[in-house]
Amino acid sequence: MSPTKMILLGYCLIIALGTVLLLLPFATRPSETTTVMDSFFTATSATCVTGLIRFDTYTHWTLFGQLIILMLIQIGGIGFMTVAISLVSLTKRKIGLASRVTMQESVGAPQVGGIVRMTKLILWGTLIFEGIGAFLLCFYFCPKLGFLQGLYFAVFHSISAFCNAGFDLMGVFAPTSSLITGADSWLLNIVIMLLIIIGGLGFFVWSDILHCKFCFSKYRLHTKIVISTSILLIVIGAGLIWLFEQGGTLFQGESGSYQVLASSFQSVTARTAGFNTVNLSELTSASQMLMICLMFVGGSTGSTAGGIKTTTLAVLALSIFTVFRRKKSIECFGRRVEEDALHTAACVLMMYVAFTLGVTMVVSYVESMPVQAVLFEATSAIATVGLSLGITPELGIFSQVLMALLMIFGRVGSITILLAFTTAHSTFTSKLPTEKIRIG
Repeated sequence: MSPTKMILLGYCLIIALGTVLLLLPFATRPSETTTVMDSFFTATSATCVTGLIRFDTYTHWTLFGQLIILMLIQIGGIGFMTVAISLVSLTKRKIGLASRVTMQESVGAPQVGGIVRMTKLILWGTLIFEGIGAFLLCFYFCPKLGFLQGLYFAVFHSISAFCNAGFDLMGVFAPTSSLITGADSWLLNIVIMLLIIIGGLGFFVWSDILHCKFCFSKYRLHTKIVISTSILLIVIGAGLIWLFEQGGTLFQGESGSYQVLASSFQSVTARTAGFNTVNLSELTSASQMLMICLMFVGGSTGSTAGGIKTTTLAVLALSIFTVFRRKKSIECFGRRVEEDALHTAACVLMMYVAFTLGVTMVVSYVESMPVQAVLFEATSAIATVGLSLGITPELGIFSQVLMALLMIFGRVGSITILLAFTTAHSTFTSKLPTEKIRIG
C-alpha cells in the first residue's frame, strides 16, 4: 500500500473507532440521545480538527465522551503517524523505511532524512506549548470553576486551540456559546490566539526558529513566506473586520479596546481554529465573506491547520507579479521558487474551489438554505475551521455526509487524496510537441 493510501486509511480507521466509542451508552448524558450519524459526524469533526458540532460538547457528552473527543483532536492535530512513530520509538525498535516515507507524506516533509528527529520535535513541541497554554488558562478557569474542573477545562481548551480544533466546554456557562462569555477577557483571548497561531505556523517553521533563533535573514524561504503571509493575513483581516463592523450593530456601544480585541480574535480564529467571541450571525455580510476568504486560506503546510495553506496563497500571488514583470520564474526574498510549486498550488486551489462550490450548491438546493450561509459552512468544513452560522444542527443526513467528506478531504489534503486514488505510471523522457494557447 502506498504512503498516501496508508494515510487516508489511517484517518478513516481513527474516525471509525471514534464513532464506535462515542456510540457507547456512557459517552452520552442520560438526558441526551446519540445516533450513528451524530457520532460519525462528531468523530470526523474531532479527528479532522474542525469543530463543527451537532450538539454542545459539554451538555451532550459525558466526561468519557469529552475525553474521547479530546483524544481524537490530539491524534488528528499532530497526525496519527506522529503518534505511531513516537510509540515505536519508546520501545527502542528500529523504524523502517516504509514508516519513514509514510511519515514524510503525513507531515509534508521535504525529505526522508531526519524524519524521526522531526517526529520528536513535533511531539515535544506540542506537549510544551499545550502545557504552557494550559497553565496560563488555569488563571482564567480555576477562579470560576474550582481547581480540578478549572484544570480540566484549561487542558481541554489548550489542546483544542493548539490543534486548531475549535471544540469547547463553555456550555457550562451558556450552551453553544463558544468563547462569547469570555469575550472581554484579555487573558483568555490572547492565550487562545497565541496557541492558534503557533499551531498553525507548522512544524518546519518551529525547526527553523529553533535553529536560527529570531534571525529572520537566516530562515529558509518556506519559513519567511509563512511568517510574512501569516502576519499580513492577521493584520489585514483584523483591520477589515473592524472597518466592516462600524456600519453594523455588533460593536455598537462597545469600547474601542473591545472592538480591537474582538476583531483580532475573529481574524486569527478564521485561520482554521473554530472559536468565536462574537455571534457570527450578527456580522455584516462583508465580514462574513471576509471570514470565508480567511478560512479558505487557512494555516501553513505541516501544521495543525487546514485550508489551501499560506504558501499556496503566496505562490499564486507572487505568480501575478511575475507575469506583470514579464519574468520567467517566481522570485521572493532573493530566491527563485521551483516551477513545480506553481503547478501544485494551482492544483490545490482548483480542487478546493471545485469541492467547496459543488457541495455548496448541492446542500443549498437540498436544504433550501441561503447560498452564503451554506458557503460559510462548506468552507469551514473543507478548511477544517469549525466556525458556523448555526446551520449545522439543521442539516439532513445527506448534507451531513457531504460536510464530513469535506472535512476528511481538508484534513488529509487534496494532493494526498489525489495521489491515493491515482495509479503510478512510469515516467518517459520523450515529450510531446509544444503549441501555444492564449490565456486571459
